[in-house]
Amino acid sequence: MYSIGDLSRRTGVKVPTIRYYEQMGLLEAPERSEGNQRRFGRPELERLAFIRHARDLGLTIDSIRQLIDLSGHPDRPCGDADRIAKEQLGAVRERMARLRRLEKELERIATCCTGETVGDCYVIRALSDHALCDGDH
Repeated sequence: MYSIGDLSRRTGVKVPTIRYYEQMGLLEAPERSEGNQRRFGRPELERLAFIRHARDLGLTIDSIRQLIDLSGHPDRPCGDADRIAKEQLGAVRERMARLRRLEKELERIATCCTGETVGDCYVIRALSDHALCDGDH
């Protein structure tokens, strides 16, 4: 059995986050010791590692909840799990495209400045006037 602190150290998930996952129903309410300390077993450790990895990949709490539900039915088709992963991949690709646009615009703004003083600074002017930007970002 693991205390919440042990669970935290083993998974790298902070104690308040573990409590949050309990509140959200991603982790079952653990057994309590005579001293009212939470006591977790190996299944909770594995579940928390699963949740941590899913969060590292950017999955939402709702998606994780769905995946946990699916994992409890090993004989079901995995189409829903595939769909969730593909949706997350699409969201990541959209964020990456947006970040590339931001990078391009920041590079343009940073290299366009020929002013010697803040009063002549293109960076300051561009941030003050979105019309000076080269497209939507």
